[in-house]
Amino acid sequence: MPRAIDSLRRQLVLLIVAALAVAQTISLWLFVDERGLAVRAALGFEAAGRAANVALLLEEAPQSLQQAILRAANSPLVRFDLSDIPAVDHASHADGGAVEARVRGLLGGTKEREIRVELHEVDHGILPMPHLAPEMAEMHLAMMRGELSAIEMQLSIALMDGQWLNVGTRFERPPLQWPWASFVSFGITAAIILITAFWFLLTRLTGPLLLISRAADKLGRGEAVDPLPLIGPSEVRSLTQAFNMMQARLTRFVTDRTRLLAALGHDLRSPLTAMRVRAEMVEEDETRESLIASVEEMQEMVDATLAFARGMASTEAYETIELGAYLKQLQFDMIDGFTLDAADSLWVRLRPKSVRRALRNIIENACRYGGGAEVTFRHDAEHVHVLVADNGPGIPEAELEQVFEPFFRLEKSRSRETGGTGLGLSIARTIIRAHGGEVTLANRAEGGLLVTITLPLETETQQEERNIS
Repeated sequence: MPRAIDSLRRQLVLLIVAALAVAQTISLWLFVDERGLAVRAALGFEAAGRAANVALLLEEAPQSLQQAILRAANSPLVRFDLSDIPAVDHASHADGGAVEARVRGLLGGTKEREIRVELHEVDHGILPMPHLAPEMAEMHLAMMRGELSAIEMQLSIALMDGQWLNVGTRFERPPLQWPWASFVSFGITAAIILITAFWFLLTRLTGPLLLISRAADKLGRGEAVDPLPLIGPSEVRSLTQAFNMMQARLTRFVTDRTRLLAALGHDLRSPLTAMRVRAEMVEEDETRESLIASVEEMQEMVDATLAFARGMASTEAYETIELGAYLKQLQFDMIDGFTLDAADSLWVRLRPKSVRRALRNIIENACRYGGGAEVTFRHDAEHVHVLVADNGPGIPEAELEQVFEPFFRLEKSRSRETGGTGLGLSIARTIIRAHGGEVTLANRAEGGLLVTITLPLETETQQEERNIS
């Protein structure tokens, strides 16, 4: 799905607008059809009423005035005529029942009088009624926009003197009209619904979900996150409560583990100190030096273990830093220098001291075992990749992942004799993973080892916060 409509908020807005548009279109169509039916019914009843009144006048007036009454009653749309035979040669069908009932009611309601009604549709493309004047016919055609779908009505009323009053009329179906009021009503309705929907989405649904998303991202980076407020619908509140409980459990687990390691290191230091004092009292030089070396080795392992624990649960605050300047400062501070290509300007959010320690461990390994380090970085849409390359012998493929295990040491060039306790890469990966990143190793085709350190780029929200501050 395109990113433009990928968010829940945009999808719901599009759904609401589409549903409103469909509902409004159906309503307008029904309204237009109802309007057409009402207009046709009104015209039919008006013609029926005129026919009944003319019939009454003809029956009450002398025969000499009948033609004058007919001439006065005629109009461009309704024609009256007296004849000895009815124009409608059959009884009224169901469609004309309402017209017949209206005429009969105006004539006194008697059932003896014969009234015949015929209604039928006229094909499309007809001209206006033939007795219209040319000017009126042209105006009528223009008014109807060339769409003359008409209903023609023939009405025959039996008079008391035996003659038939024949009435002919035609009323066109009104063309489709889309009143501006309907569009205004649609716009107002849509605006009210969208404003209400946005308020609900922002405050009750997507707002709390966005808070959970940001808190989960911070938690994945190792940042301290305060418990989230329980707001929104019950499902969102349940999700928020589950997140708060998960965060509390994870924090408690890491804290207990760190406290255990710290207590262990503290408890070991006392006997190690005592052993060092007693070793100093040994008179034989070779034995004394051997004991002191063993004690120092144990002390180094204890310190490394504590450092490893601190890397897992650091309380250092996060900062937003410019990566190029950060690496240049690290290059200046390190005794074992490395080459740096920092052309781009990238902002990342991290714990400066912790990441500095991780980078230092990796770069020192490259300088010590690979004959020097070349540091560069590149980025994609969401991550920055710091690349540390050396020209050493590399690492066997089977051990590329194993070297990250605590206290694991390569048996040859990276043995204890050349220094190290086997915790440097473990500490580095622990720190980087706590930032939501990753550390991977790969042997280069041209020789040497390539270490790729991946860190998340600064998010849009973090950019806004940095710009404001």
